Amino acid sequence: MKLVTEQFGSGEPVLLIHGMGSAATAWKPIIPALRKTSLVITVDLPGHGKSPMDFAQPMDPKSLAEAVFRTMDKLGIEKFNVVGNSLGGWVALEMAALKPERIKSLLGVAPAGLWLTPFTSRTSARNRIMARLVNPIASFTVHFESLRKLGFENVSPLWPLFTYETCLDATRAMANSEGYYKAWDAMLNKRFNGKIPITVPTTIIFGDTDNSLPTQTCQERSLAPAHAKWIIFSECGHAPMWDHPDEVVIEINKLTGISN
Repeated sequence: MKLVTEQFGSGEPVLLIHGMGSAATAWKPIIPALRKTSLVITVDLPGHGKSPMDFAQPMDPKSLAEAVFRTMDKLGIEKFNVVGNSLGGWVALEMAALKPERIKSLLGVAPAGLWLTPFTSRTSARNRIMARLVNPIASFTVHFESLRKLGFENVSPLWPLFTYETCLDATRAMANSEGYYKAWDAMLNKRFNGKIPITVPTTIIFGDTDNSLPTQTCQERSLAPAHAKWIIFSECGHAPMWDHPDEVVIEINKLTGISN
């Protein structure tokens, strides 16, 4: 399974892993600032973004973590910092549990998998259905505030501030994610239960208005490393790198030891 990666800048290696139904384009708001001091590596998970779907590739978070490690091996990068959003955050957690000696630091940006009661069936696929419907004319429809509201109001309280590019990229990524349902099914009846040693500095960020992974059911601190720094961003939804990109960069730089 070949995962497509892109690299930006130079310096301390920072790997960015997107969420389910998303793509590496989700990280555009933070890449310009991050690349000034770091080697930024983005990866598209199987059936997402530019990575093809391989139906022989298991899509559970632990298997995806192993696939990402193989990709980093091909790039010749042994040790690196990892940042993941949603499903990508769960994959990042699994990576730190599987091979902590290779993970210099971990930032979970609204990571999935931190629930005591695993999901047993899919929930609403409204955003996926909407994205596929409008995708042929997405470059036109995302100009309209009423249509952007339909697609992004549930994602963030700050959706009116999202740029045209962010909305278009997100719509296309969701519409074209062949691995969406396979990734979803692979998460059912599972949660993160790995152990991450204190040798891996860890920060977890959630938004105070995360409708995808609500506080009451999907933000169980006991499942995160005991040493993890836990931060709640105000006026923030499920994609903190869209709502508060500067603050996310600050947290990454703190973990990597770069002065802001």
